[in-house]
Amino acid sequence: MDVLQIRGAERRFGSVQALAGVSLEARAGEIVALLGPNGAGKTTLVRAVAGRVRLDRGEVLLAGRVRTPREPRPELGVVSQELALYARLTARENLELFGTLQGLAGAALAARVRWALDWIGLADRADTQVGAFSGGMKRRLHVACAVLHAPRVLLLDEPTVGVDPQSREFLYGMFDQLRGDGAAVVLTTHHLEEAEARCERIAIMDHGRIVAEGALAELVAHAGLAGRRVRVSLEQPAREAPAGLDRLDDGRTLSARVDDVGAEARALLARVRAAGHVVRDLEVR
Repeated sequence: MDVLQIRGAERRFGSVQALAGVSLEARAGEIVALLGPNGAGKTTLVRAVAGRVRLDRGEVLLAGRVRTPREPRPELGVVSQELALYARLTARENLELFGTLQGLAGAALAARVRWALDWIGLADRADTQVGAFSGGMKRRLHVACAVLHAPRVLLLDEPTVGVDPQSREFLYGMFDQLRGDGAAVVLTTHHLEEAEARCERIAIMDHGRIVAEGALAELVAHAGLAGRRVRVSLEQPAREAPAGLDRLDDGRTLSARVDDVGAEARALLARVRAAGHVVRDLEVR
């Protein structure tokens, strides 16, 4: 089921056409990556879905219903680029505040706050002011505040900006769990490797339009980039590349495109060794 549908979204700010007819869907239990350069319209699209930007044309449907800009969106959770936390409140107080804003109260609110603190690994820091937290801890709490009401659609606007690798993996574990619970997740990012590793479907935006959409293999084939790139790192620079390989950088790296890694990589390595080179590392992309 498509729990999020964006149909023909258009928005202009003065002379800038931020959205130029964007259509996008997200299904329950799916993570969709939204890629594009700065200024492509990704954040404007997220804000339009959240009701923070009024569309000039087009519509947004959540759970099959068209939503007007001022209409509440209980099915929606939004994780913005900027941290939305109160530094002088504790982790528990932040969760209670945002849970109340999302319509939770009483025993239901208390239960969800306990769940969130355990989920993000901050139960032992529940009564510590957020200003004393590390950047990764703040990010985890930031996400928990956005999903406390168990939304069916989660918008993640570059949620791992400035986060260390360990915290990034923790966050993606959280997102995978939300998807496993049936949420549709839309992730805006600049990082193709994140989209490749985490998302079933990728939509690429540029100048306010979706210019390509599909699974990674479909996009790669459409761009004429099918196959794999093999990179061989050498102990010493090569003056010339063996047949079938290209010499990169200072000669310490050789590169070749292959269609069948299992059938072709062994022959490539044999030619490298036959040329007298010692292989330090092998990478396949």
